[in-house]
Amino acid sequence: MQHNIPIEEYGPLGESMANTVSKCVHCGFCLPACPTYNVLNEEMDSPRGRIILMKSVLEGSIELEDAVLYIDRCLGCLGCVTACPSGVPYGELLTPFRSYAQGHRRRPIMDRTARSLMLATIPHPGRFRQAAGAARLARPLKGVLPGKFQAMINLVPESPEPAFSIPEVTPAEGARRARVALLVGCVQQVVSPEINRATLRVLARNGVEVVVPRGQGCCGALAMHTGEMDMARTQGRRNLEAFPTDVDAILANAAGCGSGMREYELIFKGTDLEEQAERFEGRIQDVSQFLDALGLVEPEGLKDPFKLAYHDACHLAHAQGITAAPRRLLGKISNLSIVPILEGELCCGSAGTYNIEQPEIAARLGERKARHILSTGAAAVASGNIGCMVQINNHLKKLDASIPVWHTMEVLDRAYGGWDGGRT
Repeated sequence: MQHNIPIEEYGPLGESMANTVSKCVHCGFCLPACPTYNVLNEEMDSPRGRIILMKSVLEGSIELEDAVLYIDRCLGCLGCVTACPSGVPYGELLTPFRSYAQGHRRRPIMDRTARSLMLATIPHPGRFRQAAGAARLARPLKGVLPGKFQAMINLVPESPEPAFSIPEVTPAEGARRARVALLVGCVQQVVSPEINRATLRVLARNGVEVVVPRGQGCCGALAMHTGEMDMARTQGRRNLEAFPTDVDAILANAAGCGSGMREYELIFKGTDLEEQAERFEGRIQDVSQFLDALGLVEPEGLKDPFKLAYHDACHLAHAQGITAAPRRLLGKISNLSIVPILEGELCCGSAGTYNIEQPEIAARLGERKARHILSTGAAAVASGNIGCMVQINNHLKKLDASIPVWHTMEVLDRAYGGWDGGRT
């Protein structure tokens, strides 16, 4: 696609945006891969439509306000990247464009309040735990609150999980095969601390020593994908300083976090941290990817056949290209069969803060995903991202289904513990 984008006006990320625009050939392969196009059936709610809108804004041929409605409705799932035959790096346009838009628009007061509340609490586990407690108390009043605040309350678990003090070092069991550092996440620590516990046990069982740097913080993905680039850089800088270099890898057990840290080179482009961010990115791995390459210690098999549906988190499958590794790991558990989910490549509607900022579309996608999961006849669901797990669990409950939703590491942890398949 030809463009007339004045690259120099948009700083270090102008070239990335222009490069993305120039690669799009309007072939339309992205349309069936786009969740919002699937549910809204509007060209401007497709990746190629949004690319044209962003290009037009950057060139000055349309006003920003003419485009933001459609850009806001993008989940950022990157399903279009997987489907694109031309290799259009859509995220390298969307992320900086949202940053540009955030500095040149004025949101309604309720939107600004909701976003400020999210960004002030979610990246901080202590604050988020307090906010979740307040949300539980506010449940009886949910019906009189604005839609976005209702959506926030819907995402909070009905009962709080006890806090888990994560050890700074977890030693390997037996001979040490590797030494890694682990990002423990923000929401995950509050909503489902068992994921980190299971991850530490599985890694230790496989001869991996795990270091959890005390100076780490939010990966920055939430701020990055909502256009708050300065906040994302502050959070990213903290992690660049906190994580050690004398480890075999830096692991993430939440797909959104791993994908976010893989964007550090983009957000630090043109700064004095660009090279450091590039080196840092080279050491990021999802925990499933790392264990698959290391070679999994064989878990115990199940006594009876057990059907498990595996949900591909978008920021694992599309942003990081990891689909086979989790399935290979789970396939090591004898008598466990992995069943495919219809439209498995489509987003569940979680997408960071999307189910708060776009609750109607998120709900349609969440119900669609839950119904497809139920149609598999599986006894449980596994995934590699806390946001997906919360979204799927909520929509299964709305359909009165009692199927448990587990993280991939939780399934492996159960298998190492002599799990018989019947215990939830």
